[in-house]
Amino acid sequence: MEDLEKYLKIRTIMLNDFSDKVVEEYEGVKIGIILREARKDAGLTQEEMAKKLKTKKSAISRIENHARDIRLSTLKAYVEALGKKLQVEIS
Repeated sequence: MEDLEKYLKIRTIMLNDFSDKVVEEYEGVKIGIILREARKDAGLTQEEMAKKLKTKKSAISRIENHARDIRLSTLKAYVEALGKKLQVEIS
């Protein structure tokens, strides 16, 4: 019985660690998902968005897929190119 309890403890710790990593990873991609959806809602392709921002399609793809460390100035420019206003909330 003691071995089973040890096993369950280890599995619980592992699952919690896994869960934390999933949440952390999601937080990292959430901004990119929001930006992609906003672009699509505006009816723009990545190519059209790139023209608005005077950059390449690959840069838009990188923003949408790897926005974890996006600069605030880049985020602001992207949002404004969509005709939107950037709001930051700290909670």
